[in-house]
Amino acid sequence: MRLRHSLFLAGTLLLGSITGCGEGLDAESTLPESPEIEAPATGEELGTAESAAVSTTGLTAHFRQWLSSNGYSSYDFARDDLSGGSYGGKASSTDTVVNQPVIFIHGNSDKAVGTGTTGQSGWNASIEYFQSKGYKTSELYATTWGPANAALSAYQYHSKTNVMKVRKFIEAVLRYTGASKVDIVTHSMGVTLTRKAVLGGWANDSADGGDYYVGAPLTSSVDTFVGIAGANLGLTSCYQTGPTTPTCGSTNGLYPGYLYFGFVVSRSTYLNDLLSTSGYEGAYRYTIYSTADEIIGYGGIVYGSYTSRIPGQTGEKVYTSYPYGHFNSKDLTAAVQYSMVRSHVVP
Repeated sequence: MRLRHSLFLAGTLLLGSITGCGEGLDAESTLPESPEIEAPATGEELGTAESAAVSTTGLTAHFRQWLSSNGYSSYDFARDDLSGGSYGGKASSTDTVVNQPVIFIHGNSDKAVGTGTTGQSGWNASIEYFQSKGYKTSELYATTWGPANAALSAYQYHSKTNVMKVRKFIEAVLRYTGASKVDIVTHSMGVTLTRKAVLGGWANDSADGGDYYVGAPLTSSVDTFVGIAGANLGLTSCYQTGPTTPTCGSTNGLYPGYLYFGFVVSRSTYLNDLLSTSGYEGAYRYTIYSTADEIIGYGGIVYGSYTSRIPGQTGEKVYTSYPYGHFNSKDLTAAVQYSMVRSHVVP
């Protein structure tokens, strides 16, 4: 398997004969289902040459100036060190925000806007599709939270830097747009990072000062939360390697723990924190995932439950075969994401 992005680790442990599907599927989705291909929007569908391609120039000058004037410079949301490092903002002070803003949070080693690098497709397909439905740059936002380097993927974890960058970006978009609520669409490690950013409360990063306070919950400020191909219960590949890398860490990584007399013990402290309550991600909570996910592996099941499900979710869209895997669950589902965000419906 090529090292591409997100939650990659060498090999996947075959956990004997573990079976079971966890809690029942939501009534809006059944499993298994026939594959349904939803191609990203084309230039013809978008209607104008201007919206047919996502700009890689980053945040608008107006948003940059606002961030600088409002104390956000240290978070480097623009990420000018990368081509495609960020997206969003008003064209000028007279620009309007009509649609509820949408914030896109990518996965490990990906970035905001894809530029052709393997495993770094970014949110191009989603941004283009939302544009085709009338959204403007002032209503669509993304920033890059990591190094955007697949060679460093095993070193990324739910660090204070990553959690707080996502948290402050959400806060900044809310303040900048003046919206009472935002929608958030997340992928891979971005799912678990953003869930903590919304949950708030205390966290700990021993490599960066120990305990820190994320902030008060943002639940009331999020309308729809979409988690795509997340590892909310951890990764089976981390069980194989053990908590030996930052990504698989037992404190702030994706370590799924192990079975002890039928009980899961020693799951990462960070994941257990996210699992300690439910329904906090937003008013509506959806997941999109594939049982053919090549990164999560093992049918998407960790100790009998689908790891990409979010406890207390409103609904889900499940795919079972090619071309839907870890990356295409994001890149080929723009129409599904839009339906969840706009209509609160699983198509």
